Amino acid sequence: MAVSNTTRIFFHAVASAMFWYAIQYEYNYVKIPVDQHPMARAIGGKFKYLTFLNAICQAVYYTIALVNDLMGSNKVSQKNLPLIRKLRDYIMVSLAFPLATNVSTTFWTLMAIDRELVFPKFLDDFVPSWLNHIMHTMILVCIVAELFVTFRKYPTRRNGMFGLIVFMTGYLIWIHVIRHYSGVWVYPVLDVLPFALRIVFFVVVIGLTALFYILGEHLNAGIWAKELKQLKSSKNK
Repeated sequence: MAVSNTTRIFFHAVASAMFWYAIQYEYNYVKIPVDQHPMARAIGGKFKYLTFLNAICQAVYYTIALVNDLMGSNKVSQKNLPLIRKLRDYIMVSLAFPLATNVSTTFWTLMAIDRELVFPKFLDDFVPSWLNHIMHTMILVCIVAELFVTFRKYPTRRNGMFGLIVFMTGYLIWIHVIRHYSGVWVYPVLDVLPFALRIVFFVVVIGLTALFYILGEHLNAGIWAKELKQLKSSKNK
């Protein structure tokens, strides 16, 4: 599908600016008193939350995409692609899309079940509504739009999922390190789950993230079916 380079540049510039602004606002101005939230004293600062790490991932991705628009290549052909384009495509498929869909759907699902498990009501006094929606709603809106804005060819599933598995494994280790040194779980839902159900919860979250990767793969194949078919035909010649 045809998208003008001007439209692509505008979208990537707006998305990168929005996420970088949200990150710096969250980091510098959202201060939760220790006496109201035990996690405020835990190690890791903002970097213990997947929402914050994901926002950084999105900001980095859209910045790289913007640099690629200006200095790289958006051609359908896979021959002689610049490094910035290869980096953009890999971050999109292995991290940006599955993490954004994971964070957004998990957050709003738990909010619908019991918000105290993920975002207690008292946090409304410290986290502006617009910031909450950038971190948990716009990440999904933008990444779905990105599927239509830029072409990419997914790598083999093994190679694509490698980066995602490494990240998710690292994050699971990280939240257990925080639990060990701080005595509290990053997310309240983990406090109410017994050990067995906590394991199930981790398995389900990782499984869903893998399914989101596959979803992105299938959506991309449908949206760019014509271009991918042309690419395959050119390889067979």
